[in-house]
Amino acid sequence: MWEKLGVLACFVIWSAMHVCCMGSFVVESNSLELTSPDNLRDTYECAIGNFGVPASGGGSLVGAVIFPPANQKACKSFDHIISFKSESAAGLPVFLLADRGDCYLSLKAWNAQNAGAAAILVADDIVEPLILMASPEEESSDADYLQNITIPSALISKYLGDSIKEALSEGGVVTINLSWKEAMTHPDERVEYEFWMNSNYECGKCESQIKFVKKFKKVAQKLERKGYTKFTPHYMTWYCPAAFVLSTQCKSQCINHGRYCAPDPDQDFYKGYEGKDVIVQNLLQACVYKVANESGRSWLWWDYVAEFAFRCPMKDKKYTKECADQVMHSLGMDVKQIDKCIGDPTADMDNPILKAEQAAQTGNGSRGSITSVPTLVINNKQYRGTLDKGAVLGTICSYFNESRKQSACLAQGDPLNSVYF
Repeated sequence: MWEKLGVLACFVIWSAMHVCCMGSFVVESNSLELTSPDNLRDTYECAIGNFGVPASGGGSLVGAVIFPPANQKACKSFDHIISFKSESAAGLPVFLLADRGDCYLSLKAWNAQNAGAAAILVADDIVEPLILMASPEEESSDADYLQNITIPSALISKYLGDSIKEALSEGGVVTINLSWKEAMTHPDERVEYEFWMNSNYECGKCESQIKFVKKFKKVAQKLERKGYTKFTPHYMTWYCPAAFVLSTQCKSQCINHGRYCAPDPDQDFYKGYEGKDVIVQNLLQACVYKVANESGRSWLWWDYVAEFAFRCPMKDKKYTKECADQVMHSLGMDVKQIDKCIGDPTADMDNPILKAEQAAQTGNGSRGSITSVPTLVINNKQYRGTLDKGAVLGTICSYFNESRKQSACLAQGDPLNSVYF
């Protein structure tokens, strides 16, 4: 009986925190300004999607709203129905208004973009607090369009959606200034960013995180060495309820007596690598960063993670502490200090590193909680855009004030100049 309940409890938490298959529903509200008609002129709350925001990371767009006579949920292609490639009656880019429901929010945006819309507003179908429009990570990995959405997307309230529809039905022109500048803090001298990830790179979509590390490594290290940025890696964990720590599932996926857990890589609790192997490697990588940072060489984390992924893959059965030690030795790292940081994963006590990681997952200020990986947070704001070297660097550069941007990103002869521009 308890064993079955243990299975259920572990899988409930696992499904809620799964680092490969769960979309993020962190709410970071923005606002849009409705500028006409006069009776609707006001500023309204909206939730900007975490896909489709231009790589520059900030800005605004003015457009006129169109609510299509057919395909009003935008779940089908508009190719044979209507095109928004021409400008609206107001001489402005078209903002497509679509109803929520029947398909992924990102698919609505993709269909609107292909029809020529400059942005999409999705009207909620019930009265509720707004949620973030997030990329559906559970969708089939062959949905390549997710990486190609370039128009901004926003979820608006049912009330605002109904008001816009009524104004349009009466022949009015509805114009809106959509801004995602609120997603950025004031530019300054140093950009602080964090990358939430997982050391299991072979869980399907999890491979995107190591691809990013490999491609962004040189840029990140240059920025860090020159003091332009402050980077911190983070690792997601979950915990096993105290009543079930002796279950097969918790023993397989957790360390420190159920305090810190990760999903089993192959979802087989009886063979192959286990979730506890992933947690130990997560802890090791966090300690690599801690020790390297304390020695003034925080950028070594990028070398270790990229090299470990290359030399110690799960598929070759080399995902081991022994292989990790070899990588650390080859990079001149203090293995004894890192082992001291790791501590005893079998101990029935808190691990200070992983305890801090769990605390950091909880939202603070305007950031919101971290619920999926990979997740990039820049200046305490969740990054919205593709996990691509150029797009991420462009966003980081947009956070600098002008003088700092000139030296970090735009100066002639600067190594970053050739990398990005």
